[in-house]
Amino acid sequence: MPRLPYSASSRAFSHLAQIHPELTAFRRDLHANPELGFEEKYTAARVSEALRLCGVDEVHQGIGKTGVVGVIRGHKHGSGRMIGLRADMDALPITEQGNCSWRSGKQGLMHACGHDGHTAMLVGAARYLAESRNFDGTAVLIFQPGEEGYAGAREMIQDGLFDRFPVQSIYAMHNWPAMRQGMIGVNPGAMMAAADRIQINISGKGGHGAHPYQTNDVVLASAHLITAMQSIVSRNVRAIDAAVISICALQSGDLGAFSVTPGTATLVGTVRTFNPDVQNLVERRLGELCQALGLAFGVNAQLQYERSYPATINTPEDAIFAGDVAADLVGEALVVRNMDPSMGAEDFSFMLQQKPGAYLRLGQAVGDDIIPLHNNRYDFNDDVLPLGAALHAGIIERGMPLALV
Repeated sequence: MPRLPYSASSRAFSHLAQIHPELTAFRRDLHANPELGFEEKYTAARVSEALRLCGVDEVHQGIGKTGVVGVIRGHKHGSGRMIGLRADMDALPITEQGNCSWRSGKQGLMHACGHDGHTAMLVGAARYLAESRNFDGTAVLIFQPGEEGYAGAREMIQDGLFDRFPVQSIYAMHNWPAMRQGMIGVNPGAMMAAADRIQINISGKGGHGAHPYQTNDVVLASAHLITAMQSIVSRNVRAIDAAVISICALQSGDLGAFSVTPGTATLVGTVRTFNPDVQNLVERRLGELCQALGLAFGVNAQLQYERSYPATINTPEDAIFAGDVAADLVGEALVVRNMDPSMGAEDFSFMLQQKPGAYLRLGQAVGDDIIPLHNNRYDFNDDVLPLGAALHAGIIERGMPLALV
């Protein structure tokens, strides 16, 4: 068994380190066979097969379209406790540029966010928990589809996830390339921002570029609107609050028609916030700017504001508990308990709206060459597979301890 480049201490970790090669092979198979949200048929089948081989008590398929749930009962059930662990399974529509032997076998698809690793870690935890059953209660292992923009967590909830498996608390983790391997991060409050999609359709009057006075120029109006949007955060949002407004695409006119002023323009972007009051403020001010733009430039600007994912907010008590489990595993010095929130978004937020729990980050960086998430050269660091699986197992064992006799 190869020596891992970090230290950790627990019975679960020692057991999982021995099956590290098997977890690695499983993860790399998933990496080579990526699937988009709600298309995870191969992944779900592999997970279901692995859970059955692990000896879990129940395997439920097709929850939230392609979701899978495994149920493991401990040596005792008198506590009545039920804790959920969640991993996401889907990939991204990105063409992989890495040259590993397990690179994606599907053109235009790759596991650029490490969900293959998350799935493998939870399968590893399932194997250990099913073999040891050193807890009093029921562990519910949730393999979720469609995290990358499809709101798969919400789909599973609407399909009766928590009605069928009424967990008292729920936990998830995400690999974090910016944090050194062997470290674990958590925060007793916000971990990820709310993600909203905005689209602004501007219509005016097109014409000849040589005679702009005969037109209502939507390109000029778009430029002024993009600039004005940046004043919302700098002049309307308190400095101690966080918000981001980004216009990520602008389409107007034809690149081959250099002297034609177009009559329409479309802007697409995102708004990120943590506080619902700030979210409401940004939406209101964007609408007011669009109305004012029409008056100023003689155009019509219609805002479409779509609230996609809510903010991911940890329950303080559960974040502290998860930090304690992490400290038992890697030592207090390697646990970041006040990790900075990210302006990225995560649909585990839907589960945390329903149940108390916590979302953690698992460091995986090696050296200074950090390849970020959603990069076409990203790959999950297999060395942290036993650590993540042991962290999952520790949450179950410490959260539902067997009574001493």
